[in-house]
Amino acid sequence: MQFFMMAPVKNNNSMGATGMEYVHFVLGLVMVLALALLANRRNWKQIKLRYIGQLLVVELALAWFMLNSEVGLAVVGGFAAGFTKLMEFAKQGTDFVFGGLVNEGAFSFFLMVLMPIVFISVLIGILQYIRLLPIVIRGIGTVLAKINGMGKLESFNAISSMIVGQSENFIALKNILPHLNEKQMYTLAATAMSTVSMSIVGAYMQLIEPRYVVAALVLNMFSTFVVLSLINPYEPDNTVTDAKALAEGDEHHTPKKENFFEMLGEYIMAGFTVAVIVGAMLVGFIALIALINYLFEAAFGVNFQHVMGYIFYPVAWILGIPGSEALQAGSIMATKLVTNEFVAMMDLGKIAAELSPRTVGILSIFMVSFANFSSIGIIAGAVKALNEEKGNMVSRFGLKLVYGSTLVSLLSAVIAGVMI
Repeated sequence: MQFFMMAPVKNNNSMGATGMEYVHFVLGLVMVLALALLANRRNWKQIKLRYIGQLLVVELALAWFMLNSEVGLAVVGGFAAGFTKLMEFAKQGTDFVFGGLVNEGAFSFFLMVLMPIVFISVLIGILQYIRLLPIVIRGIGTVLAKINGMGKLESFNAISSMIVGQSENFIALKNILPHLNEKQMYTLAATAMSTVSMSIVGAYMQLIEPRYVVAALVLNMFSTFVVLSLINPYEPDNTVTDAKALAEGDEHHTPKKENFFEMLGEYIMAGFTVAVIVGAMLVGFIALIALINYLFEAAFGVNFQHVMGYIFYPVAWILGIPGSEALQAGSIMATKLVTNEFVAMMDLGKIAAELSPRTVGILSIFMVSFANFSSIGIIAGAVKALNEEKGNMVSRFGLKLVYGSTLVSLLSAVIAGVMI
């Protein structure tokens, strides 16, 4: 059962974006690029405008393909349908273990949204075990390196983060972490925060329209390279040869050192751990937001999320969200930043019927990333467990990580907005 009511699919026979939508696209693009440059006051000479232009052209083309073309809609729809089918298989396992705990017709977020993460994690483990994922990571990473002007390490890292997860990805880098400088560490950490892991995609598709989840996965990858090229430009160090190791995984994922069923057990427990962690964070964040809203209403007669909506109101309007809906949209965007994407997606589900399909689409694209304050601790902790010095380094530029990754989400929303 879908938790989120699907927004109507855009009519491909329409005339496309209106004049004002193009104006908002230009305003949004200028806003994101200007804010990115603002964070890089000393190193403009190393910015490679050619690669930024290439990335934006490719990203716009992909956005049109996925959101407007008949072939693209069919491809995205097929991918989404495949995940929907996987969710049905995952539900069979969940029902067997927890079936009696949910009343008929009721909805349990943990059982219906988080538990399928376990099954998707197992599938990722199998694909890693049969060595298919390394081929995908190396293939796409090599192509990306030619488009984005960055090194293979950075490009492979983007694909690897999206597939295996923001924390698990760093395990394959543990041998070269001591040799990476601050700029490289920022790029790797920002990439991990700007994308989402494949194991959690199915959970998102239970909350927002699947085609926007698929589109955001692709757009965020290119938006990440655009923003990083402005915020953190540097010459790639192709002497770092462990990019291949990143693609192929380390001894934790090498099938020669464990049999198939050991691998299954490892990925089942890893998936369950992710589900429990997400669940625990939701309990804490939602309870905290409820408390803060109560205190704000008692003191000022208005809740905290409403106040945050005013702060993000101009940003929402620049993205192309109608002024009559910008306050509600701004509140959801703020919620995503200060808590996490799941809380924001559930809030969107409550008011989606009151918003236009365009607003729902833009917000959906914006929410599909790990760009929030809680991710600082997750990423820094993962790196610190492997190398304390680099973990402390990631903690020091934590706010800049959230800033950059939020710009990535905004850029993806800007580009999607002109195509929705």
